[in-house]
Amino acid sequence: MKTISSVVEYYIKKKPFLQSALSQGIINLTSLSRIIRPEIEDTLGKEVRNGAVVMALKRLSDDLEFRATHKIVKVLKNIGEITVRSSLTDFTFLVSNSILENQTRLLKEVNKNKDVFYTSSRGVNELNIVVSNSLDDTVESLFKAEKCTQKAENLSSITVKLPAENVSVPGIYYFIFQRLAWEGIVLYEVISTTNEFTILVNDEQVDSAFKTIKDLKSL
Repeated sequence: MKTISSVVEYYIKKKPFLQSALSQGIINLTSLSRIIRPEIEDTLGKEVRNGAVVMALKRLSDDLEFRATHKIVKVLKNIGEITVRSSLTDFTFLVSNSILENQTRLLKEVNKNKDVFYTSSRGVNELNIVVSNSLDDTVESLFKAEKCTQKAENLSSITVKLPAENVSVPGIYYFIFQRLAWEGIVLYEVISTTNEFTILVNDEQVDSAFKTIKDLKSL
């Protein structure tokens, strides 16, 4: 049987930004209840008092606040080293039979200079390569027979070391990327390993992105 509380919770969970704002107590519950009450009434098939919706939102916000700040914040407070690299270029190529061979040749060039940045990820149809812009000509030469679908320049990377318990706590990445989205930061790429992730942003937004991530440690 559907209840006001269950319907309100389902409505809020469909809207991540609203859910987060509610958990932080920055929304006027009375105003919100007036906005969502028509949809709640449609779902329940009956009239609902505004006060009942407010009470459901209050109970939900208390629960969300606990869930959002207990385990997640504990992990974020233990964020490790944050490393920033600038002057990067992001290449995207279509996967082909020869692309791994060309990537091997690129790695040999990368190994000749330990100071350059290199990272790569492969999907089903695309291969992504991020390198220091000093290697742009090398990449274009080695991959000249490949189909390049995108090349983005003047980028910076931010690499974040996460504590080991991040793999057992749901919502860590959502919490981080939500904050970045709130600041209007565009992510060109997200590359992750078990306890580390790297985001690629425009050079103009790297300072804001770095501050946003760093501030998570002081929540």
